[in-house]
Amino acid sequence: MRYAYGVAMALLLGGTAFSVATGQAGAQVAQNAPSAIVPRAGAPTSFADLAAKLAPAVVNISTKQRVPVRRQVDPFEEFFRRFGGQLPPGQEQGQGQGQGQTPQTRETGSLGSGFIISPDGYIVTNNHLIQGVNGTGTVDSITITLSDRREYPARVIGRDTASDLALLKIEGSNLPYVNWGDSQRARVGDWVVAIGNPYGLGGTVTAGIISALHRGITGLGAYDRYIQTDASINMGNSGGPMFDMAGNVIGVNSALISPTGASVGIGLAIPAEAAKPVIEALRRGQRPARGYLGVGLQPLEESIAASLGLPKDRGEIVRSVVPGGPAAKAGLQQGDVIVRVNGQDVTPDETASYVIANTTVGSRVPVEIIRDGRRQTLQVQVGQRPTEEELAAQAGGAPDEGEALGEEAPVAPGTALGLSLQSLNPQIIRALNLPADVRGVVITSIDPGSDAADKGLRRGDVILSVNRVAVTSPAQVLSAVDAARRAGRTSVLLLIKRGQAPEAFVGVDIANR
Repeated sequence: MRYAYGVAMALLLGGTAFSVATGQAGAQVAQNAPSAIVPRAGAPTSFADLAAKLAPAVVNISTKQRVPVRRQVDPFEEFFRRFGGQLPPGQEQGQGQGQGQTPQTRETGSLGSGFIISPDGYIVTNNHLIQGVNGTGTVDSITITLSDRREYPARVIGRDTASDLALLKIEGSNLPYVNWGDSQRARVGDWVVAIGNPYGLGGTVTAGIISALHRGITGLGAYDRYIQTDASINMGNSGGPMFDMAGNVIGVNSALISPTGASVGIGLAIPAEAAKPVIEALRRGQRPARGYLGVGLQPLEESIAASLGLPKDRGEIVRSVVPGGPAAKAGLQQGDVIVRVNGQDVTPDETASYVIANTTVGSRVPVEIIRDGRRQTLQVQVGQRPTEEELAAQAGGAPDEGEALGEEAPVAPGTALGLSLQSLNPQIIRALNLPADVRGVVITSIDPGSDAADKGLRRGDVILSVNRVAVTSPAQVLSAVDAARRAGRTSVLLLIKRGQAPEAFVGVDIANR
């Protein structure tokens, strides 16, 4: 399965190791150069001893599932019905199309990796490897194959969609196993070894270095925080371990970034610091405990930061607040910028979601915000994060395409930001599948060369506020934009609603308008 983020990101359902020799310190150091670094142990002459020790605990995981398929239409079926011929098996004479037929299914499966963490057969892998093909439930059967080719049926002990982790169990004793390491001590440039089953080839060992830490690939969620490596990682390495040089697991290989779907040297692993608590909770039969604020957040990227007069990448803006949630009870509001949580600065590496998710449920923590240019601190009691199903219900349906406006819709007499605008009315609200109580200004057309178009705005989007001031008419939008221009601002902050999707902030440039 691939996702596009400029290049393709593939969830892994391996290659030649290459080494970087540590050079000796130079004999001469430039006058302004940093102090000479005393090299630690250089590149290993071989990974063979480490691989021989660890490989027996890494397993191949194969799954099977029967899924329904659409029945192909038989062009001769009606002919046989009409003239008394023999019908295909499972169909009875005189029944219409699709009636009395045996449902058709086909078998599908996947191959991946995992690792044993106890001598009695507990195995860690990725949730996406054992999840049902429709995104719900699990596969029908799971087979574990050890490096010595012994096979075991496995059962699912627990799985966690948010972290993409699952815990399996096979019945055995005195099985080879590995231990968790400390990923918080990992450094960029450290050697790592990955073992898995790329493309179902069986146990494969690759090595490389840690290329980056805290790597985000979606910009969302408490688990968007990976270890990046140049060790060869391919399809089938999913769920396999990333080891440090002490032979401890510091990551669970889970994804790669590639324009082709094959390794180009950017592999990603869930760090042990995030994976271990989830696996321990699943092993106890518990739901993983994660802190929860009850807010929708957006990064403070450049255009949004400029519209607020704040530095970029320092904080996150609250785009929505869940009614009755911990944030709402503490007084957080839509448009607040969270800059510190429990004493930690909010940055792209230390997001508010990450900090809160790793805060004890029930504890009270200070949350420092900027509201209307003024700093203040609120005390929030951290809640328990709802299930993925509950969160999906809160988020509402998929975004509407915004194409329901009639061609006869009158255009506002003025435009702003390259947008033609009109006040909402009941007919437009129904046509755009908007909540009945929504108030704002609808975009009736957009200049394709405008910054608003570049930011993804489109016909049918509704502007709820400009610079955190609610608007209900095109004139109010024009006035707010003019006020921002007179104040020397280069952009304005729009709150946008699209269909039943949650509202979101968008910073739009006004410098050239």
